[in-house]
Amino acid sequence: MRVWHQSFTVLEDVPHYTAALERHLGRVAAAGTTVDLHGMAPGTYPSDYPGVHIGYAYLAGLHKEQFVRAAQQAQAEGYDAFMIATIPDTAFEECRSVVDIPVVAFGNSSVAFAATLGSRVAIVHFIGGLRDQIRRNMRSYGFSDLVGPVVQVDARFHDIMAAYAEPTGLLDAFREAARTAIADGADVIVPGEGPLNVFLADQGVVEVDGVPVVDSLGVLLQMAEIRGATYCRTGLTPSRAGFFHAQPPAEAIDAARAFYRSFEA
Repeated sequence: MRVWHQSFTVLEDVPHYTAALERHLGRVAAAGTTVDLHGMAPGTYPSDYPGVHIGYAYLAGLHKEQFVRAAQQAQAEGYDAFMIATIPDTAFEECRSVVDIPVVAFGNSSVAFAATLGSRVAIVHFIGGLRDQIRRNMRSYGFSDLVGPVVQVDARFHDIMAAYAEPTGLLDAFREAARTAIADGADVIVPGEGPLNVFLADQGVVEVDGVPVVDSLGVLLQMAEIRGATYCRTGLTPSRAGFFHAQPPAEAIDAARAFYRSFEA
């Protein structure tokens, strides 16, 4: 099975994370599964990387097009599943509507899995601008009653990258944030964003004070494998009913893209 992993980061800019990601997904993947890593195009983030963009509806919305094009490319190249590996589930609905191969998303999959371990899920993340997106997504998925605290770790993107070399400070910061969530009633922790999740998995963190910590990307890959196998065996595709699921004609997509490219001339 071939799985396309799509990150919201420019992977060439973060070699420590990319290496950790390859290592971790290689451990989690089933025998016979190949995961190919893909990131955003170099130069996507000209400003503070990438938190400024991920915290604004318009900027984050512009970047959805990279995910949609990647999903279409994955299908054209014969991939069995497409993974949206960022907790705001960027372009999940859009990607799912334009391709038939399975599209699975970080926040959706990891929180759904967390519900098998407990009854009140906390999301512990490190980019403050994600909070509103996460809350809206959880309402859309019907997870509002399941997801409780959304807590920010006292760390920034560059702190996460540095922690791959010196982990102690970030481990302490994560445990402090997790304990804040636990004090608010959480009985399962979902780490938000790939870099934090992979760091914790690398460090062997599977619980805090008896509360399980989900390997979000590991779960996402396993969901991709399940959905990919089901699609190959049965041809099962997502709903095509209604505005959010209907599959637009390919020629309409091409025409709309050509029209908007004309503004750039």
